[in-house]
Order: sequence, then structure tokens, then C-alpha cells
Amino acid sequence: MSAKVAFLGLGVMGFPMAGHLSAGGYDVTVYNRTAAKAEAWVQEHGGEAAATPGEAARGADFVAMCVGNDRDLVAVASDALEGMKHGAVLIDHTTASADAARTLFALAKDRGVDFIDAPVSGGQAGAENGKLTIMCGGDATAFERAKPVMACYGKAVTWMGAAGAGQLTKMVNQICVAGVVQALSEGIAFAEKAGLDPALVLDVISKGAAQSWQMENRGPTMVARQFDFGFAVDWMRKDLGICLEEARRNGARLPVTALIDQFYGDVQKAGGSRWDTSSLITRL
Repeated sequence: MSAKVAFLGLGVMGFPMAGHLSAGGYDVTVYNRTAAKAEAWVQEHGGEAAATPGEAARGADFVAMCVGNDRDLVAVASDALEGMKHGAVLIDHTTASADAARTLFALAKDRGVDFIDAPVSGGQAGAENGKLTIMCGGDATAFERAKPVMACYGKAVTWMGAAGAGQLTKMVNQICVAGVVQALSEGIAFAEKAGLDPALVLDVISKGAAQSWQMENRGPTMVARQFDFGFAVDWMRKDLGICLEEARRNGARLPVTALIDQFYGDVQKAGGSRWDTSSLITRL
């Protein structure tokens, strides 16, 4: 008998992630705040849709979440915990604060449930292709139990340490992504101003030390000024805000990250709130 899994939150990431669970043979129940999205998922993948997080989580062996922010996360998780059975595992794929992860870890423990903070990297394409990078915090034994579930949509699923460690690792990821995207934006803009063929420049330098995922996957679309790729500027600003708040707490210095966060604010003011994060180039 296959394990029962609930998936809460069917956005651009959650919808395909839950689909991989169904394809992997799990008995899946889904919940989404907009019920029509959950019904559409059932039409495509089978399984069942529930009216509330608690109803979806009832009787599940594993409950996975991918929602918007700390406030949404705590609300959805609290409802889910009301319906979860003793010994189940709650897996959170939301990018949230380490404090929220630690709070939910404690709440889950009080109910006899294990909690794993497991933010992801790889974007919409990674979710659709089942090739996400997943960084996890929580008890190691609970992680090992949950790892096969996450492997349905993750190419690299890694335990990073105690509760909150997954979220802290995701913060490092976002700090690095922001810096790379800004540098790539400046490089492309410079190439254009210098009269070079920017597509040819990217083709050449991507074979050397400047190569990066962003260059390979977003460089050509930045040259074409195409910014419809799922991970919006609004979400990046949320993530960078979490990074900057944590840095204020732990004493880390993030001068470049703070500046790029302001640059993303400029993109928002220009009407680019829902553009992909590579839209930083529009400032230049």
C-alpha cells in the first residue's frame, strides 16, 4: 500500500511538484486556497482535493507545503497540524524565515509530528522537470524518512542540519543568485553599449570562468528582453528581505545584496513586479 501524501499550495511550483508525487505512485490529496486550481490538478493527475489544509492532512503519512510567506505558512501549517496523525512528517517547501521554521518545528513536536524545513531552488522549470535542489533542516531521522518523497521532484535532496538550516541555506542561495543576475545584467548592457553581439559574447564567455546557471538559462532571454519565467521580482524581494533581516540578527554584512534589493525595488516601480528576476537588466 502506497504512502498517503497531502500537498498544500498549488502555485507554479507546487502544481508540478504534487504531480510528480502522483506519478511516483503516492496516494495524493491536494489543497489550494483557490479551489478551482485543486480541482484542475485532480482532473490532470487523479487523487483527491480537500477543502482545508487540515482535511487534506488527515491520515496522511507526509504533508508537503509550498505557500507564499511566513504568515501564510504559519496559518496553513497550523491548520494542517490539527489534522495530522502522530508520527507523520510535515515538509515545508516555502522560502521563509529560519524563525518560522524553528517555531513550526516546535509546534509539530508538541503534536507528535516531525517537521522538515525544505526550501527549493531550480525555479518553475526545475519543478516541472523534477530536478529541484532541496535544502533541508530538522531531525536527521525524519529527513531520511521524508527523502524518498522529496526525491520525486528533487535531483539533490540534502540535510543541512537542525531546524532552520534549510532556510538559512536558501538565504545563501538567494544572496548568490542576486549578485550573479546583477553582474550578468551589467555585462550584457556593457556588451550592447560597446557594439558587440551580446548573444555571441555570452556564447564565448559561458565556456570560461564566467559561466553560471543564470548565464546559460537567462542570458539569452535577457538579451531578448523576455522576462516571463515564473519566479517573480515580488518573490525575490520577499526572499532578500528575509536574508537582510537574518543578517541584521547574526551580524553578517551584505552591502551588495542590500543594494540589489533596492534595484529590484526600482523594477517594481517600473511595473515589473511579476517579471522574472532577470529583469534587473531593464534598469540599465
